[in-house]
Amino acid sequence: MGRTNALRPVRHRHNHRPLARAELPIDTVSLARYLIGKILVRELPEGVASGRIVETEAYVVGDAAGHAYRGMTRRNRSLFLERGHAYIYLAYGTSYMLNVSSEMPGIGAGVLIRALEPLEGILIMQLSRGIDRLRDLARGPGRLAAALRVDRRLDGLDLCRKGPLWLRGDDSEPGEIGQSMRIGIARDADRLLRFYLLGSPFVSGPRSRNIG
Repeated sequence: MGRTNALRPVRHRHNHRPLARAELPIDTVSLARYLIGKILVRELPEGVASGRIVETEAYVVGDAAGHAYRGMTRRNRSLFLERGHAYIYLAYGTSYMLNVSSEMPGIGAGVLIRALEPLEGILIMQLSRGIDRLRDLARGPGRLAAALRVDRRLDGLDLCRKGPLWLRGDDSEPGEIGQSMRIGIARDADRLLRFYLLGSPFVSGPRSRNIG
């Protein structure tokens, strides 16, 4: 690969403990907002890769666009775990999507992680994606899953415990958070359930969706 793009990630002060489950809001919308600025950590044989969460979408209880809408199945049962577990599915047969379960155990809802600002293990992510451009490494849910090698083998993982994939806090203020309609869905498409870090170049979607 060629020279890394001149864009560089902003370093943030962080602690190295997993987020405690008690810190996670139970409500799905509150969790989607809360996760902006938190760190997603992937531990791989080559080392650690991580990124700051800059974009999420909430899929609330009773949401016609959510995978829990028709009840629990073998495929979606991780959505019904207590908050803070990974629900991972394959979209359109091509891209994995990482979600964080929300609400109380037995209630199906979750938050889709849509984009990351790469922080650690950038070379690992570049090799996993086969691209150099920093901005595009994890800008979009399929891209971030590919960059961190997230697939169904991690489904149901407890993200509040150190392991192959986990959530870490950050001591910095996340910055101003924008809100918009979700992207790429047909059902309940007009609900303002997408959250993103205003001004971040690592946020996905049309620019018109990222200005307020």
